[in-house]
Amino acid sequence: MAFSHYSRYSRSFICGILLLMMAGIAQAATQERPDETLRSVLEKAIGESGSFADRFDAEVWLMDMSTRLKSRVPDDTERLNLLKNIHYEATKADLPPEMVLAVIHVESNFDRWAISHAGAQGLMQVMPFWLKEIPQAGDNLFDIRTNLRFGCTILKHYLKREKGDYQRALARYNGSLGKVWYPNRVFTALNKRWFRSR
Repeated sequence: MAFSHYSRYSRSFICGILLLMMAGIAQAATQERPDETLRSVLEKAIGESGSFADRFDAEVWLMDMSTRLKSRVPDDTERLNLLKNIHYEATKADLPPEMVLAVIHVESNFDRWAISHAGAQGLMQVMPFWLKEIPQAGDNLFDIRTNLRFGCTILKHYLKREKGDYQRALARYNGSLGKVWYPNRVFTALNKRWFRSR
């Protein structure tokens, strides 16, 4: 009886410690507690996030990346919607979401209305000719989901073509194959800002 009581106590104690450790991981990643508005938006985002392994994974990743993205996308709802879509489209294309964040950082600095001097559009700076190549995919590269789907699919295609070599795939994505300046910019953004903290 005493042993059984001790085991129950030990299990409760260990579970409590694990919960505190997990909460510590989440807090360490975000560095600040969310306000009530953000908490409400985050809860809704977590509930609708089908590309995550579980709710805990969704909460940790969304909260962590939301904090990092706040200076570029100040609106909580817009920011979490963007992150959900990035995670979904990256996962669907079998790409690390953090790599897609780094590409967007370099390509458009998270300006969904960005247009390059060459005419590339949106978050991942997709060229409009792709809309004519695949007309059923949508007709608006400023639409977040359409832009992310095109960008992630194109990057994944180049990654397969280059047999998993991210440097060459990124250079192809940018149209600078044989040069390293663009992949290096993406890798720098990935390592300094969008790395996965756990």
